[in-house]
Amino acid sequence: MKLAYADPPYFGNGKRLYGELHPDAHLWDDKEQHIYLLQTLDVYDGWALSCNPKDLKWLLPETPEDSRVAAWVKPFANWRPNYRVQYTWEPVIFKPARPKKGYQKGTESVRDHLVCNIALKKGLSGAKPDAFNDWILQLINYEPGDEVVDLFPGSNRLEEAVNRANET
Repeated sequence: MKLAYADPPYFGNGKRLYGELHPDAHLWDDKEQHIYLLQTLDVYDGWALSCNPKDLKWLLPETPEDSRVAAWVKPFANWRPNYRVQYTWEPVIFKPARPKKGYQKGTESVRDHLVCNIALKKGLSGAKPDAFNDWILQLINYEPGDEVVDLFPGSNRLEEAVNRANET
């Protein structure tokens, strides 16, 4: 199976956060770029896309029927003093490679939410913690031997998660 994970610069943050690091970062300040990415993910057997909660209203109408939304809940997150309601979760839109139909004894289930802290000083802004990357592999139903494409590799932490999964 061919699987993918996409963690693009969130809408409106491309040039601001990554402009000095990548010459095309500004492209992600356009909603159409995100919608195009979402539509192209369907070439993969399974995939996941991280996004900002406020962008769900325009992203969800573009998702395939067999996709779902999961939540990464961050007990410790960056606190923004000028915001009344703080951003302490991030949605992950995903489509598993091998849909599981019902629970079977001896099979591993995965929750559609993860509670873990953000990664601090782990590379680029927005780098995800190990527990998050392991959870992504579970959501898309990774099995050893599958090909995983990290469309925005940044810190290469998803590759490390694949290596950990292959060791077990």
